Amino acid sequence: MKITLLKWGTVSLALLVSAAGATTALAQDQSSSQSSPAAATPAPEPKKADPSIAQRKENQQDRIANGVKNGQLTAGETANLEKKEAAINKETRTDRAANGGKLTSAEKAQVNRQQNQMSKQIYADKHNANTAHYGNNKVGQRRENQQDRIAQGIKSGQLTPGETAKLEKQQQGINKQVASDRKANGGTLTASEKKQVNKEQEQNQASRNIYKKKHNAATQPNAKKP
Repeated sequence: MKITLLKWGTVSLALLVSAAGATTALAQDQSSSQSSPAAATPAPEPKKADPSIAQRKENQQDRIANGVKNGQLTAGETANLEKKEAAINKETRTDRAANGGKLTSAEKAQVNRQQNQMSKQIYADKHNANTAHYGNNKVGQRRENQQDRIAQGIKSGQLTPGETAKLEKQQQGINKQVASDRKANGGTLTASEKKQVNKEQEQNQASRNIYKKKHNAATQPNAKKP
């Protein structure tokens, strides 16, 4: 009989200890959750800053380069876009020089408005009906190669917008001459016309101009080594 009472006493003591431990653990959990509410609600992500003036210029040039590369932009369209981009860059440099190398808030806003207009123009030119057709012949292949070299120069920053505008204006002149010659000859070029475009003053001169402008001292601020 004594042994039975001893056993029941031991069991009761164990139950009391277990209940006390559970109560302590529950109190600690409640205290922990109440003392650190921030852990349950993550902090909101910081708002991304607007792209800088330099970054927007680089983005625009990349879009133009892609349009030149895939034929969405004709030489004339590219020349016009790069002429406008060169004007924005010139205005930006003038404003910086007048303000100790910086742009005022008003000047930054103005440049961004101009780049917004440029962005819309790039999109419109890349998605209109005008595309660059080169043809499966030596003349067409030469024209395509020149455009690929110009696109690479724009992408790498070796060609400034002003240089690109001049090169594309030259390509536009060659393209008009080829189109005019084809129209006068039922859609084909004579042997002498092909020779003039490829080997005399046309594409050879354009090729030299592309090389010189890609390897001179004038580069975009983001220029990469070729």
